[in-house]
Amino acid sequence: MDIIKMTRELGKAIQQDDKVIAYNLARQHNDSDEKLQELIGKFNLKRLELNNVLGKADRDTDRIAQLDKEIKEIYAEVMNNPNMIAYNTTKQEVDRMMNFVTQILTGSVNGEDPDSIEEQTGCSGSCEGCSGCH
Repeated sequence: MDIIKMTRELGKAIQQDDKVIAYNLARQHNDSDEKLQELIGKFNLKRLELNNVLGKADRDTDRIAQLDKEIKEIYAEVMNNPNMIAYNTTKQEVDRMMNFVTQILTGSVNGEDPDSIEEQTGCSGSCEGCSGCH
């Protein structure tokens, strides 16, 4: 079996993992939550408005403060939405799993024994094999 074919099989196995299934379900719930989508749209519009105010030569500091406050309130409401909480939780689990998969693959390419590679959490200082800072 060649590497690409094996990788495709790994991809199929990943799609069947409970963490990935839960993540996809949470993402679908987010997408179908009209109130959440409305809040996200409102948040994006307020951010654009703030950027426009910040881009003006004669900045209205009171308006900036008001928009900043509104943005923070909307953001808090978005992040406290049960569907968003479930989405973020499942996304973190999938990201962690995929980071470990990447660690195993990278270690294998670098000559390490794939069976002895342990999951590294936190920042090692090297961005190699990292799925990004959280």
